[in-house]
Amino acid sequence: MSENKLPTIAILGGTGKEGPGLAMRWASAGYPIIIGSRQEEKAQATAAELRQKLKLENIHGMENSAAARQADLCVLTVVQAAHQSALEGLKEALQGKILVDATARVDFRDPRPPAPPSAARLAQNILGEGVRVVAAFQNVPAHALKKNPGQPMDADVLVCADDVEAAEQVIRLAEAGGMRAYYAGGLDNALVVEGITSLLISINQHYGVKTASIRVTGIDHS
Repeated sequence: MSENKLPTIAILGGTGKEGPGLAMRWASAGYPIIIGSRQEEKAQATAAELRQKLKLENIHGMENSAAARQADLCVLTVVQAAHQSALEGLKEALQGKILVDATARVDFRDPRPPAPPSAARLAQNILGEGVRVVAAFQNVPAHALKKNPGQPMDADVLVCADDVEAAEQVIRLAEAGGMRAYYAGGLDNALVVEGITSLLISINQHYGVKTASIRVTGIDHS
């Protein structure tokens, strides 16, 4: 990948709630996007739908493993029940890459903070040292991602990783998608970020909204 070329991003399990919204934002910013799914046809159908919606040609669909191999950076947006099996199946294809784990192990019907370790720590344990795991995007409302994808979002992203350089790459990616992002410590801290999702779901339910999010204050961006 040349210095001036944007990295290709694979969104693995990208046909669900959050994946298409992230794809829309990054595709609108010029990134080549691969939608991944266990079923290639499903990935291609979602990619075609997004291309038509955005009037862009930089979105394609592939089976998850093929998507991971072709990408420079991967983002995992599977449902929590598929988290472990997806990682085990993609272990070989992800070696040498950054994997952004957006998993929040929270039941929407009964939102409570998950038990340790964090989903991202579990991912790192499964994938091994050859993959740099970064936790991010667990608190970003899927509903909000799809609105005005070329415009800034009123939501901040907490980024956790043991590898700070990998975290910085993901922070830049979040900013390209219209979000502000902050390094928030190592992978074990991501457990707290997952727990915040349970708070946001509870807020959404109580106030009858879909887009409660977090903001970080006290940091000068000038």
